[in-house]
Amino acid sequence: MANLVEHLYKDHHQWLYRWLLKKLPNRHFAKDITEDTFVGVLKEKKTITPQEPRALLLTIAKGMVSNFYRHQKIEESYLEFIASLPEEYAPDPETQVILLDAIIELDRRLDGLELMVKQAFFLTQLEGLTQAQTAEHLNISIATVQRYIIKALHQCCFADLI
Repeated sequence: MANLVEHLYKDHHQWLYRWLLKKLPNRHFAKDITEDTFVGVLKEKKTITPQEPRALLLTIAKGMVSNFYRHQKIEESYLEFIASLPEEYAPDPETQVILLDAIIELDRRLDGLELMVKQAFFLTQLEGLTQAQTAEHLNISIATVQRYIIKALHQCCFADLI
């Protein structure tokens, strides 16, 4: 497998890098995602065949580009929120980085869940609404809110195991 990845790297690295240069804001991001794509190939659990190497590389790279832009939006929103806080409530720079990493990780773990599941989770866990308030807000039953919270918590706790 490592030998196949080595050949993929030699044969397609420059092509993938040039493709990513067109999709990303600068060459540093393109270089990082190019390398991460090949790491992603190594992590693939299925058998990798060399018949369609560019299709495989593009599939992995497109997912990484999508994540990159989603994380950029999260970071922009987070920084806007931090900037809106009174200075005495703003976390120190180190804490800001830790919080941002935690938010991005939470987003990664909740990725793929239905919007209503995420909304129920965020309303109860972050906004502090009760399950009854969340049910009323989303126009669903309390039992559904409970199922959604369990589903989101399960995804948060076991996302890496699935």
